[in-house]
Amino acid sequence: MGHKIRQTIAEVFEEMAEALETGSFGKKTRVGLTILGSEHGPEELVRGAELAQKSNSDIQVVVIGYGAETDLEMVAASDEKEAHAKMDAMLLAGDLDAAVTMHYSFPIGVSTVGRVITPAHGKPMFLATTTGISDVDRVPAMLKNTLYGIATAKACGIENPTVGILNIEGARQLERALQKLKENGYAINFTESARSDGGVVMRGNDLLMGVPDVMVNDSLSGNVLMKMFSAYTTGGSYESLGYGYGPGVGENYDRIIGIISRASGAPVIAGAIRLAADCARGSLMDKAKAEFAAAKKAGWEQIMNSVKAPTAGPKASEDEIVAPPKKLVTEAIPGVDVMDIEDAVQSLWKEKIYAESGMGCTGPIIMVAPEDKDNAVKTLKEQDYL
Repeated sequence: MGHKIRQTIAEVFEEMAEALETGSFGKKTRVGLTILGSEHGPEELVRGAELAQKSNSDIQVVVIGYGAETDLEMVAASDEKEAHAKMDAMLLAGDLDAAVTMHYSFPIGVSTVGRVITPAHGKPMFLATTTGISDVDRVPAMLKNTLYGIATAKACGIENPTVGILNIEGARQLERALQKLKENGYAINFTESARSDGGVVMRGNDLLMGVPDVMVNDSLSGNVLMKMFSAYTTGGSYESLGYGYGPGVGENYDRIIGIISRASGAPVIAGAIRLAADCARGSLMDKAKAEFAAAKKAGWEQIMNSVKAPTAGPKASEDEIVAPPKKLVTEAIPGVDVMDIEDAVQSLWKEKIYAESGMGCTGPIIMVAPEDKDNAVKTLKEQDYL
């Protein structure tokens, strides 16, 4: 008994000594990083992981994959599919607080909020959003993106983030919808353009200056902006600045997974790990739920319905379509237009092929089981979805 007590005391003093040396007190945030699939090789990702851990004493990085030597904790994985499976399992089991990866397929309704360094003043700015599909309709998607961006900024310590809307198609509709939410009691802190005519709709100058804390846009625009901000000093082949494409956010999404691209270099890898850790420490998932709860009290559902694009309604036969028994879907089929993605899934269900919609690194995808892929592609081609 005495030996056990002495051992415990020794361990406590050892931990205290380490904390005094590193300046890190309390539990470290464990962030996983998959290192397979980069254009720069696994060594570059490991370099970013080592940079993140060396620069942030409150973070412990767990590397998932193979192909590079490191003193960091490593979990072996033979390919990207296995790496993602192990990453998800560790997140859901609580072995990781957050993770950073590439080529990850989020479900529709989840989009990533990136963070960039703007060049005019070196100010950080959140781009809401940069990958994923929040909604199949443009303005409702950007309405959700607004909440995703606010939640992420709050998780990163900005108590009352300022919000601007990028001057793109749908910006004025979104402005009216958000003004209505505000009138109904939802707390949103609109910023003003730095241009002389002001307003919440942001111009290119505002992008460069980082006027809002959160810049709201559609995912495709955000993706382009992220690449420009990250690689404008390198010619495009190497992303050297910023924090990556950010964590996937949804009203009820249950894990923190930050996205990087195949072109992301070590500095961006380190920034993405820092952003993921901040989101974990700041309880991003709880922040997202809180924003939606507040918005729903302000008439969210009615406002969302008011900005949805009119449709002809479902075909009569679609009412009878029931999803086949669920399968593990690991094969991606790209090429279906985002406006047709849900109809395409229904068409596969009708043929007794289980499928799910998602978002890949280059656009919307349909996910199916490996044994169903050939039949699924054939069906989608016959019905002119591909």
